[in-house]
Amino acid sequence: MTKELEHKFVGDLEQNQNIVHKVCRIYTNNQDAHNDLFQEISIQLWKAYPKFRGEAKFSTWMYRVALNTAITLYRKSKRTIKTQDFDSVLYKIESSEYDDTEEEQLKVLYKAIHHLSDIEKALIFLYLEDKNYREIAETMGITEVNARVKMNRVKNKLKKILNP
Repeated sequence: MTKELEHKFVGDLEQNQNIVHKVCRIYTNNQDAHNDLFQEISIQLWKAYPKFRGEAKFSTWMYRVALNTAITLYRKSKRTIKTQDFDSVLYKIESSEYDDTEEEQLKVLYKAIHHLSDIEKALIFLYLEDKNYREIAETMGITEVNARVKMNRVKNKLKKILNP
């Protein structure tokens, strides 16, 4: 890869790195796993960058690579032994002045999202990113109609998880 192409990649990655962080948050439960996944996605983006033809927006291509990498690693990790998440056992002191309502709602939402399948997680992630159905379909490699149908199913599934 030429120096010019390297600089372009680094600039594009830096400009769009929040996409990768959001994907990592959907597919991981702690900061170490988040950092590992971020690194793996960055490596996969780097490897795939010479093949990026610019037919789609860089961010759309980045979503696709990030989600595919996360799904692949998530499926591999399901074959490993489950361990206790360190963050969940830490003692936390809460300040009475701090209103954590929104934070708690986000935690509940992310906990519910963790119950979804890999593809459902990707769909809801893109939806929460305010992507329209055309962009979701393009990123996921499905039709727009299929994206709408799947999204309605995911929304209903989340409603059942959140309100049993």
